[in-house]
Amino acid sequence: MTIGNDKEFKAALHVLPPARQRQVAARFVDSVLALCNDVRVAGAVSAARRPDITDVELGALYMAAKAASVESYTQCGRETDWANQAGHFVCKAAVNCVKPADSHENLAWDAAMEARMARTCASIAGGEGTETREAEQQYRILDAFLSE
Repeated sequence: MTIGNDKEFKAALHVLPPARQRQVAARFVDSVLALCNDVRVAGAVSAARRPDITDVELGALYMAAKAASVESYTQCGRETDWANQAGHFVCKAAVNCVKPADSHENLAWDAAMEARMARTCASIAGGEGTETREAEQQYRILDAFLSE
C-alpha cells in the first residue's frame, strides 16, 4: 500500500491498535525530535516504541511529557519565538505517543499533526518559510512501518 494523501494516511492509522499507533507515532516524532532538547520527551518517545510497555509506565511517561509540554508553552512567550514553538509542538507530539488510549482517538494522527507543526515552526525560525515536506516523509514512514 502506498499512501499518497492525508485521507489515506489517517485511515491507515485509524485501523491500527493503540500499541501500534504508539510505535508509529514515535517514528513520526523521531523525525522532529532534534527540535526539542527535553530528556523527558526523548524518554517518552523511546518508551513508546516498546510493544510491551505497561499502563503504569505509560501513565508516568504521560505525566512527564505533559509537564514538558506545559513548561515549553510558557517558554514561547508573548512574542513568538519560532524555535521554542517548534520544541513545544515536539513535546505535544510526544504526549500523544504515551497518553492513555481512548477508543475515539487516533494517537498517531495527533502526533503526526503536532510533528508537522513543529517542522513548520522550525522552518519559519530558519527563515525558510512554511513549505515543508513533513507530510510526505510521514507517508513514507507509515508505508515502511506497515510493510514490516
